[in-house]
Parts: sequence; structure tokens; C-alpha cells
Amino acid sequence: MDDKPAEDLKALAEAVLKAATDRGVMLATAESCTGGLLSAALSDIPGCSGALDRGFITYSNRAKTEMLGVGEHTLDAHGAVSPEVAAEMAAGARDRSDAGIAVSVTGIAGPGGSEHKPEGRVCFGIADADGVRTETVEFGPLGRDGVRRGAAAHALKMMLAALQPAKD
Repeated sequence: MDDKPAEDLKALAEAVLKAATDRGVMLATAESCTGGLLSAALSDIPGCSGALDRGFITYSNRAKTEMLGVGEHTLDAHGAVSPEVAAEMAAGARDRSDAGIAVSVTGIAGPGGSEHKPEGRVCFGIADADGVRTETVEFGPLGRDGVRRGAAAHALKMMLAALQPAKD
């Protein structure tokens, strides 16, 4: 088994936590398809409590509405794997925590998928003082573990980018 993906997650998590600590920003996560992998990567780092406020694992639609305030109308209109739901998840995590930056992950880790939402499609949201932004990544059929690890790494990269000082 290749340990490189695990090492990549660790290095990214360390960089995110250092940047958050340096900026005095707390972080929150809202996860669906990663099932806590993102929060685990962050919480594996000693001292993470100085920057990690909380993580929401909202696998079901009901959890997304109850814990994060995702609108039932949004879920009905777009489905759980959509930029619209990712945006509401990130905003909800930020609103329901002491975090300055919250990231969300919702996707189809596999196996399976559909013609309209294939295996490996993951939607991300990031909420900070500048608002909410979304991205969708097509990881492809990497297998459940590959999609989950790729999604966690991508979410960490989004957090790291959001923590960079604004350029004049």
C-alpha cells in the first residue's frame, strides 16, 4: 500500500493549521462523502485545537438540513451533490461555529453514480469573510478511498488558499 496520500494529507493539514494559527483564524469543516476524513486529518496534528473549532459530518440530507441549515428546497432542486448544497453547507458550518473559515465537501465517492452525477464528482464550498465560493472536481472512478482522499486533500488546499494574505 502506498502511504504517499496519507503523507500528503498530513503535510497539507500541518500547513493549514500553521497558517490558521498564524492568522488567528478558527476553522470548521462540513463533510458528507469524506465522512470525517478531513476533520481527522486536521485533528491528527498535535495542537490542532488552537485552530480547529469543529467538524460536522452530515452524510444524510436530514443531517444537512438539521445541523447546517441546508434548505430542503435546495436539496430537492439540485440534489445533495451540487455547488448549491456545498455553498449552503459551508455557510451553515461557519454560521454555526466560531470559525472564520469553513469548508464543505459533498460528492459521490462510489462505487456507482449516474449519467448526470458520475462517480468521483465532488462539490466543495468555502465560506469566509469574503463570502462563499464553490468548486466542483471530477476525480473520476478512483475507487471510494481514492475519491475520499483526493477530496480531503482538495478541501485542505482550498482552506490553505483562503488563509493566504490578500494581495494588493
